[in-house]
Amino acid sequence: MTPVPKKDRSIKVFNLALQGGGSHGAFTWGVLDALLEAGNCRFDGISGTSAGAMNATVLAAGFAQAAELGLTDAREAHARGCELARQTLRTFWEAVGTMGVFLNASPSSMAAQWMPWLKPLMVSPLSPAQTNPMDINPLRTLLRRLIDFEAIQRHQGQGLVPQLFIGATNVRTGRSKVFEGEQVSLDALMASACLPQLFNAVEIDGEHYWDGGYSGNPAIYPLIYHAQADDVLLVQINPIETNAVPRTMTEIQERVNEVTFNASLLAELRAIEFVRRLLEEGRLEPGRYKAMRMHRIDGGSLLEPFGSDSKLRADIRFLQDLFSLGRTAAQQWLQTHYANVGVRATL
Repeated sequence: MTPVPKKDRSIKVFNLALQGGGSHGAFTWGVLDALLEAGNCRFDGISGTSAGAMNATVLAAGFAQAAELGLTDAREAHARGCELARQTLRTFWEAVGTMGVFLNASPSSMAAQWMPWLKPLMVSPLSPAQTNPMDINPLRTLLRRLIDFEAIQRHQGQGLVPQLFIGATNVRTGRSKVFEGEQVSLDALMASACLPQLFNAVEIDGEHYWDGGYSGNPAIYPLIYHAQADDVLLVQINPIETNAVPRTMTEIQERVNEVTFNASLLAELRAIEFVRRLLEEGRLEPGRYKAMRMHRIDGGSLLEPFGSDSKLRADIRFLQDLFSLGRTAAQQWLQTHYANVGVRATL
């Protein structure tokens, strides 16, 4: 059995909650890159949906590579994990960008753009069984090549590799399904990011799943019940508020999607704040309830000008721009709010 490094108490430990949002997940890539580069953050649990789930699992794959080395010095193991996680995240997103360029230049695109042919499928009366009968998804091949799921399962939750909570939506029940522990798999990732307008529902153990954003983007409750850390950093890439009333049908649909994909998150945040306030007032028993300290890096307002259409854009230059925005946002958070981790909520 691989030895578990002893904890380094100079590193602050907290959970991550990573929203989904298509290629806007490259903003989260930038956030994670800056946090990993800082080297003073350890992630206890990570809850992710769709692109957030992919970022979470790719990051965990990097730490799993470090865990396989069997390092016993905590600082060395953490530093190596951060390094490998940054490399793995970059490899993933650069590969996504390469696929995006390939798709943008494909003959089927005619206008040398992905969006003009992909967007109509989102509102087409045809189902994925008709438009994509072979259920082709290039991300599946990429993730299979990049991630050692068995290594993640061997090491997650032992101190170096964070616990993963991958959110999907059960098509039959409409409820959130969180894959964790040995359930974290390639199929679970594909289920978490399965937009029903583009891909057939993913079947796992006799149940069918769609994108997790419909029921939790992301789910916070697994971090409350299963993670040890009391702090959660939410990386938000879907705007909650808008400055303009949508007028066109495209704008209306975009806003409906934003409201829908944020609804469950807002409900959980209200519940967390309600419990925290009751605990402060002494109206609940501290031993039975957990006061979570919430923090946020808000990418929604930064990404809103790009429009929701750009969530399906995957050219490398665009992804690199989002990456830079995410790095800057994370660096600002580290300067202004990192000291509050373990002390007080900032959201």
